[in-house]
Amino acid sequence: MTQNKDNNIATYMTVLGVNARKASAVLAAVESQLKNDALHTIADELIRQCELLKAENAKDLDAGKKKGLDAAMLDRLAMTDESIEKMAQGLRQIADLPDPVGEITDLKYMPTGIQVGQMRVPLGVIGIIYESRPNVTADAAALCLKSGNATILRGGSEAIHSNKAVANCIQAGLASVGLPAECVQVVETTDREAVGELLRLKDHVDVIIPRGGKSLIERVSNDSLIPVIKHLDGICHVFIDDDADTDKAISVTFNSKSQRYGTCNTLETLLVAKSRATEILPQLKTVFDKEGVELRGCDQTQAIIDCNAAAEEDWNTEYLAPVLSIKIVDGLDQAISHINQYSSQHTDSIITQDVTKTRRFMREVDSASVMVNASTRFADGFEYGLGAEIGISTDKLHARGPVGLIGLTSLKYVVFGDGHLRS
Repeated sequence: MTQNKDNNIATYMTVLGVNARKASAVLAAVESQLKNDALHTIADELIRQCELLKAENAKDLDAGKKKGLDAAMLDRLAMTDESIEKMAQGLRQIADLPDPVGEITDLKYMPTGIQVGQMRVPLGVIGIIYESRPNVTADAAALCLKSGNATILRGGSEAIHSNKAVANCIQAGLASVGLPAECVQVVETTDREAVGELLRLKDHVDVIIPRGGKSLIERVSNDSLIPVIKHLDGICHVFIDDDADTDKAISVTFNSKSQRYGTCNTLETLLVAKSRATEILPQLKTVFDKEGVELRGCDQTQAIIDCNAAAEEDWNTEYLAPVLSIKIVDGLDQAISHINQYSSQHTDSIITQDVTKTRRFMREVDSASVMVNASTRFADGFEYGLGAEIGISTDKLHARGPVGLIGLTSLKYVVFGDGHLRS
């Protein structure tokens, strides 16, 4: 079966698209309770098939070791009793979230007597392209299912056995509650051309969401004929203002950088107002030295603390590592200018006690998340009360910031009348 698919990838992917479109029409009409029942049933199936999942995952781990995957990649790939249990818990948590589909908002009477509002509806069919982590198969499927969308999942070749095993559990759960198995389909070929074909299925797929490294996201953005929800980089800033509280400045900066290094909402460039640099930078150096964080500073920073020199490329770099670039600025105007020039429009934070500066920063910094006296690490769907996220978008159209259930829906106008005629 796989051999036939590999011989004609375009036909195979088109069949997936056609089936997904048919399933999306069914799913859009499904009540919340049935979707929740499906999610709980899938969670039960994952637990029931735990040993099979680990056995299939072992095939991927063995192949990964032979291919020379590094320890971090193998760790992300591994499925254990604990990770499978967390996967099941995640499904149950999504089942407990409010269903946005069908919600009517902004309903108001017009002078003609009609009522006009907006109803939240599914996007339709979502294609998701991702790497490494088998748990994404379950998480993405669950978010799409709860938001009423059919989905086509294309995971990395390094996780093909794991992803297919998880997909089998998902489809068994769907079937048990009477939903089409085609609501969630995993691409079962490792042929790289499958990605290209998926990006061309504009008649069957409504949106593409890539999750992975920069090269993957750039390829998807450049090649897709379908709208894409994505972010490329997480070059996040903290600006310590003239009117910052010292303790907040140090603790928020440290947490933004050191709570986790390899995430898109981790601090990469620190901006410090000139009037506070002599006081604050030595204290920050002390805490970052203990953590083993390499500091790279502008000329003014190097005159205050012992650190490596920052080059122009540092302001454009997402390190995803214990490295922090530091620039001293004259004040708020220069900080905003630097952020809007170098930021990836992901997350930026100001530390200040000045309300007027707070309002200016929030209004003028052009990023998906703008924070005041808070760590950039809060830029996360769970922390925002979304319960779960499919990713974080730095795009400006449709969805921006953490994309949860609401971000996987759209709006249509609904009009209520009682025989009303336009005169």
